[in-house]
Amino acid sequence: MSRATSKMDILRFATAGSVDDGKSTLIGRLLFDSKAIFEDQLEAVERTSRDRGTEYTDLSLLTDGLRAEREQGITIDVAYRYFATPRRKFIIADTPGHIQYTRNMVTGASTADLAIILIDARKGVLEQSRRHAFLTSLLRVPHLVLAVNKMDLVDYSQERFEEIREEFSAFASKLNVGDLTFIPISALNGDNVVSRSENMPWYLGTSLLHHLENVHIASDRNLTDVRFPVQYVIRPQRANDHVFHDYRGYAGQVAGGVLKPGDEVVHLPSGLTTRIASIDTFDGPVEEAFAPMSVTLRFEDDIDISRGDMIARPNNQPHVAQELEAMVCWMADGLKLTPRTKLTIKHTTRTARALVRDLHYRLDVNTLHRDEEATSLSLNEIGRVSLRVTQPMFVDDYARNRLTGGFILVDEATNGTVGAGMIMEAS
Repeated sequence: MSRATSKMDILRFATAGSVDDGKSTLIGRLLFDSKAIFEDQLEAVERTSRDRGTEYTDLSLLTDGLRAEREQGITIDVAYRYFATPRRKFIIADTPGHIQYTRNMVTGASTADLAIILIDARKGVLEQSRRHAFLTSLLRVPHLVLAVNKMDLVDYSQERFEEIREEFSAFASKLNVGDLTFIPISALNGDNVVSRSENMPWYLGTSLLHHLENVHIASDRNLTDVRFPVQYVIRPQRANDHVFHDYRGYAGQVAGGVLKPGDEVVHLPSGLTTRIASIDTFDGPVEEAFAPMSVTLRFEDDIDISRGDMIARPNNQPHVAQELEAMVCWMADGLKLTPRTKLTIKHTTRTARALVRDLHYRLDVNTLHRDEEATSLSLNEIGRVSLRVTQPMFVDDYARNRLTGGFILVDEATNGTVGAGMIMEAS
């Protein structure tokens, strides 16, 4: 059973939305109804619910682990939870709804295959709902689900659901949303969460869990452009082991394309070409590797390869650039991004110093208006900037490859992450 589970694909999804839309309750309901929580966890949640005077078991306590979160009844940090069904494994990122924690939402959604935006059926589409929808579009999350929650509080009204669907569809038409699904739910009562609800016979779609189990994600990954950032050089050099005495492998995570033994590849930055001799994993050699597998490559020729280098195809190489145009979400509290700011940039496995050459505009994520008069970016603000990097980066446009098109910015003084960027152009 465990061996079969290990071979199932993984769906990473993030929840988003405004405050008190029921994100944590929804995840708690998914975990509870899919039998993915232990008895002692459930007993602790039931005990805490009784202590707080709640008449029902508050399933949101399964994800809100911080004391401040439980006291205030809100989500502050990103909470990750894991569960599996017979069809698929899941990694959930429960992200905060408050505007001051927008940076946490960006963190949780940056690696997601799917985003669930919850909307309170009573309140409709709010400013924060639009903000999170725009951010999921900016982060190129391939699949988006709009879950209209608390349908029990509007008497499971089809008319109310259709109003919200029309309003959100009009807004989403301005964004780059590839796959959009609408599902009416009640996270508190479990309607349309794991199984179809009898309270909404007018809804002809599937339950939320059924959609999560069956949404097609294999084609979302870039299997055309071979990209392999080298993370570590493996040299066991065991004197008493003739098999590993001369072993030289290059470990990393496949960021794009499909690699097979015998394939011709090019090493960047040297430009030297060679062929793959073998592809090794923890479980032994494999005949092919693709994103997001972590593997070790061995080559037929000895080439000077180190951390931060890139393996690609000779006729399909990434941009080699030191001038980057990017959308940046600023995450620093008390520090602003301004022209001439010096930072450290981390892109795949390569690290360099970067200088902010220009701030082109600050983007209002609610109206999509570009403020070209802006001179800085503050906490949770997003803008387009030009960066000059001290050494060449091997990059793709973020729209083409989220792994080789994304980066983070680090404050040199505190070594804290202050920004996340998406490459729009490289030269």
